[in-house]
Amino acid sequence: MKATNFLKVAILALPLMLASCGSKKKAVEETTKPVISSAQTQFLDKVTNNAQQARFITSKVKFSVQVGEQDISLTGNLKMKRDSVIRLQLMAFGFVEAARLEFTKDYVLIMDRINKQYLMAPYMQIDFLRNSGLNFYTLQALFWNELFQPNHSKLTAEDMHKFTMNTDTGNDDAIVSFETEKIDYSWLIQQSTGVINMTNILYKDRFNGNTQLNWDYEDYKLIESTNKLFPNTMNIALTTPKKEVKLEIKLNYIKHETGWEELTKVSNKYREVTIDEILQRFMAL
Repeated sequence: MKATNFLKVAILALPLMLASCGSKKKAVEETTKPVISSAQTQFLDKVTNNAQQARFITSKVKFSVQVGEQDISLTGNLKMKRDSVIRLQLMAFGFVEAARLEFTKDYVLIMDRINKQYLMAPYMQIDFLRNSGLNFYTLQALFWNELFQPNHSKLTAEDMHKFTMNTDTGNDDAIVSFETEKIDYSWLIQQSTGVINMTNILYKDRFNGNTQLNWDYEDYKLIESTNKLFPNTMNIALTTPKKEVKLEIKLNYIKHETGWEELTKVSNKYREVTIDEILQRFMAL
C-alpha cells in the first residue's frame, strides 16, 4: 500500500472507532448494586488513590493501527490536561503533523491535516459515545487509567456503592463491575496493588449485534514527580458486528509539560465534513 494510503488509514481509523457502532436509541438509565462489604469499599478506595495527581501528562507516542488486513505504525504526541483536554497528534515522516484527535469537555475534534478537513461534534451526536455513556470524563478515565461511573465527572462516596466486586478469581485479580440495561462496564484490577489492568465496555444490542470496547494497560512505570505508577502501553480494541479496529499506544518520555495551546483553533482554510463523509473515504481505501 502507498504511504499516503497508510496515513489515511491512521487518520480515519479513529473516527471509525467512534462512529462504526451507531444506534439511534436513547441512552439507558443506570441500575445500581451496592458494594457488599467495607473491605470492598476499602479496596475501591485503594484503586482511586492510584490516580495521578499531576494536572498535565505529555508524552511521545508510537501509534499502531490495525483495521482488517491493514496494519500501520506512526509516531506522534499525547497531550492531556486534567478536566480540560485529551489530544493525540499523528506525525507523518516523523516531523509533519498528519492528523489530530482532540477530546474536550464539550466536543470531539478530528483534523485531517493532509486534506485540510475537520469534524467537530458534541458527544451526543456520536452514537457510540452517547449510548455507552462515554463523555469527556469517562474517556479521561480510560486514558488516565482510572475507575469511573458513566456520565460523572468524578467518583463520589455514593458512586462507590454502585459497583459490584468479585475477588474469588483464583489469582490476584479482582473483577469490579457496573451494569445498566444495555451496557456492562467491568475492570480487571490487581488486588495487591489496586492497579487497573483492563477496562471493558459491552454495549448490548440484540437487533444489530453487540459492540465491545476493550482497553488493556501494560508496562507500568513509576512517575517520580507523582510517585504513582502509570501504564506506558495501552492496547485498545473495538469489536463491532461488522469489523474490528485495534490500536496500540506506546508512551515514551512521559512529562508534565505546560504552556501548549490547550484547545485547537481550526483555520478557515479547513473544510468541515461529517462522520459519514469520513467513513465513505475510509471505505474507499
